[in-house]
Amino acid sequence: MNTMPTDGLNETTASPDNSPSNFIRDIIIQDIQNGKNGGRVHTRFPPEPNGYLHIGHAKSICLNFGLAKEFGGKCNLRFDDTNPSKEETEYVDSIINDVRWLGFDWEDRLFYASDYFEQLFQWAVQLIKQGQAYVCDLTADQVRETRGTTTEPGTESPYRNRSVEENLDLFLRMRAGEFPDGSRTLRSKIDMASPNFNMRDPVMYRILRAEHHRTGNDWLIYPMYDYTHGECDSIEGITHSICTLEFEDHRPLYDWYVENLGIHRPQQIEFDRLNLTNTMLSKRKLLLLVQKGYVSGWDDPRMPTLSGIRRRGYTPEAIRNFCGSIGVSKTNGTIEFQLLEHHIREDLNRRAARVMAVIDPIKVVIDNYPEGQVELLEAANHPDNPEMGTRQIEFSKVIYIERDDFREVPPPKYYRLFPGQEVRLRYAYFIKCVSVEKDENGEITVVHCTYDPASRGGNSPDGRKVKSTIHWVSAEHAITFEARLYESLLLEDAPQSDDIATQLNPNSLIVKANAKIEPSVKGAAPNTHYQFERVGYFNVDLDSTSDKLVCNRTVQLKDTWAKIDKKSK
Repeated sequence: MNTMPTDGLNETTASPDNSPSNFIRDIIIQDIQNGKNGGRVHTRFPPEPNGYLHIGHAKSICLNFGLAKEFGGKCNLRFDDTNPSKEETEYVDSIINDVRWLGFDWEDRLFYASDYFEQLFQWAVQLIKQGQAYVCDLTADQVRETRGTTTEPGTESPYRNRSVEENLDLFLRMRAGEFPDGSRTLRSKIDMASPNFNMRDPVMYRILRAEHHRTGNDWLIYPMYDYTHGECDSIEGITHSICTLEFEDHRPLYDWYVENLGIHRPQQIEFDRLNLTNTMLSKRKLLLLVQKGYVSGWDDPRMPTLSGIRRRGYTPEAIRNFCGSIGVSKTNGTIEFQLLEHHIREDLNRRAARVMAVIDPIKVVIDNYPEGQVELLEAANHPDNPEMGTRQIEFSKVIYIERDDFREVPPPKYYRLFPGQEVRLRYAYFIKCVSVEKDENGEITVVHCTYDPASRGGNSPDGRKVKSTIHWVSAEHAITFEARLYESLLLEDAPQSDDIATQLNPNSLIVKANAKIEPSVKGAAPNTHYQFERVGYFNVDLDSTSDKLVCNRTVQLKDTWAKIDKKSK
């Protein structure tokens, strides 16, 4: 019989009292003070390799690895690979990459439930010999029909009282492949009258002919998650098995298995899962989005998958800060998506270099600027981080500005450029609109301005004030690039249903193929972050090449959460 590993036992002490607390951390501190588990803290993150991880998983990853690190313990990465019909190596690889990207290291402790298939089988045999498991011939539908209701007990299977010898014989023949898929199961013999449905003779093994991504066709029977979970934790010497709240009703079954097998019993603790407003976190629905082509793949920047938000430009530091800020509780709730965006902005504000880019350009000709002249203007790469240095920006007679920064007929309180109005060009000069050119459809194609040569650097020579500063790029020197403007994938008020198409935001991706940007970004590597001044935070997409620059809008500049939070204090 396997027992809890004893190597690497170490005494740990609670971290300083000023560390952020939560009820799980308090349990661990109490356990350490009481000498439970010899002072060890050993957690695990056990994903199923049947899809890509999403932002909801980040909370569990940060919690499990973070607690282990805080108390000088260990955290395993273990794949619950017990359903080969839905699992793929692609998912395993993506999960490994995602956990590493978040900044966590499991060292040499990468495990799979399939590592323990033989031991799990032998433990099932042990339960049969103890009279606590039996082979049942009821179909899946019949098992469901006989489970009872919340007010009525379940009905015992007619096969429940088979002899130990018959059960052993049938179970071995199940493993040998003598019976068709779904014809028999191995069930625990617990209590069909239990108020907890999970204790009403749950299925432990089912017959399933499907090639496993690691064991191939070696096994024709596969264990169920509820049977596998506690035993895998026990084998690995897990001390605190941290799960989301939907497993709270499963805890008695978790304990029943390890207690009746006489093996190390980890402590299962449940906490609230992460739910975000206007965000789909169902693996099944995310898979449908990919399969039906509503998104370009699992790493589409509109997806809430970790690979998707990474491609969009979210940073692991921001995700860890966000997960740390939302706390841990015993009550499920929903977090405002704006809080996540707030942490993204906070992190990118510190690290992202500033550049000027024009997403929807309109041409401006400065009539009195010397023909052919080019000036180099100096600009800080970051206003608060002088160590990031400066760059030189070309200025010439023809520039581009944002189309929204000009109005021929301005609305009330519009302080940007319009006929007769003077504005400041960032880092450059004051300019005043004098006329416009239009095409045959009446659309403005060129704005004509004059500039004040004495206002170089955006400084007023005579103390006059302008009410607006706008960004620009030199038409002669700018690089044309593709700007991908992302918004929420889901409509804000869309009802939750299985009809995914009705929930999708038609403006979740807007592509601006003729955007212009200053040449300082030329050759930037994918995942390089920038703040496009007055526009938003962007990062260089993986689709970029030496001939084509593609940038994703990570998040807009406006931080509504910060304003809400400030008002609440």
